[in-house]
Amino acid sequence: MNRYHINPDITKAETLPAFFYRDQATFELIKEKIFYNSWQWIGDENLVQLPRHTHPFILMDGYLTEPMLLTKDESGDIHCLSNVCTHRGNLVANQPGSQRKLVCMYHGRKFGLDGSFESMPEFKEAKEFPRACEDLHRFESTKWGPLLFAKLGGEVDFSKVIEEMNRYVGFLPLNEFVYNEVQSKDYLVNAHWALYCDNYLEGFHIPFVHSDLNEALDYGSYETILHEHFNVQVGYSEGAEDTFELPKDHIHANKRVAAYYFWVFPNMMFNFYPWGLSVNIIRPLSLNQTKVSFLSYIYDESKLHKGAGALLDKVEREDEFVVEGVQKGLRSKYYTAGRFSPKREQGVHQFHSMLANYLG
Repeated sequence: MNRYHINPDITKAETLPAFFYRDQATFELIKEKIFYNSWQWIGDENLVQLPRHTHPFILMDGYLTEPMLLTKDESGDIHCLSNVCTHRGNLVANQPGSQRKLVCMYHGRKFGLDGSFESMPEFKEAKEFPRACEDLHRFESTKWGPLLFAKLGGEVDFSKVIEEMNRYVGFLPLNEFVYNEVQSKDYLVNAHWALYCDNYLEGFHIPFVHSDLNEALDYGSYETILHEHFNVQVGYSEGAEDTFELPKDHIHANKRVAAYYFWVFPNMMFNFYPWGLSVNIIRPLSLNQTKVSFLSYIYDESKLHKGAGALLDKVEREDEFVVEGVQKGLRSKYYTAGRFSPKREQGVHQFHSMLANYLG
């Protein structure tokens, strides 16, 4: 039987049980069933600015620990490859740089920048060689403006996700957004990664936890809109200041939108404000510890410290406090599961339903 089940009727459903967040076997199963069957954030085009540039990296070091490699070929096409040589498993590239070919330093196996096998010393006597599996594994990848994503597995069409998100923010010139290292930061949260997502996926806690954010948003009109594989929370403002200038044909035309908060299953968040974009990537480290990366892409610096997009560090610290409190509370022998607010927790219900379905 499926250990985890969420009633599709939110008015009757219970949350995932406390056991979900405490069980090491489930945590490991999530790695295979969910993270290796999803799209993941890679970075942006600046990682490989010019043709022949290569950028090795470890995806979710400490959890997936998947060695991967970004390359830009002579035609300017970006490829996302496995960084593991198909001969004996050595890393092909160890440092970012400029290369005409990928050459494994262990035994000299050579690949093109698209990952295709080209040559190998001392293999003339090998029969039925080379085979198709001599190529480096190619991960399906795509772009949203300058932002890069790769699919580790699964059947999700990420182009449809981007198309739907663009219904809300497609009017923004995403290619003009500039990464700002000073405004970007990593946080270490002593809690299960899914608890962090649970908290993000509802505005229910805003009046109780975030006094400054609550002043910037109209809590009464706050809404969550569900889509296949993602959702968006729309934060409205009571005043006209610090809101988006929306096109006349926009789905929220004539409304005072202060923020669009996108969550994409399982662990990516894209928070759009009038000043630009805060990308939040949630990386599991252990059953009780999570790394949260805030990556800022600025479009209009004059609006940076205003409205719903101001004081992001303070809001994060407040979120950490309550999420870590829940982590401690879930140790209790007397808590099993809760109920969803049908009005305020549609996003959490969607998340729990997807987790249960993937694990099933």
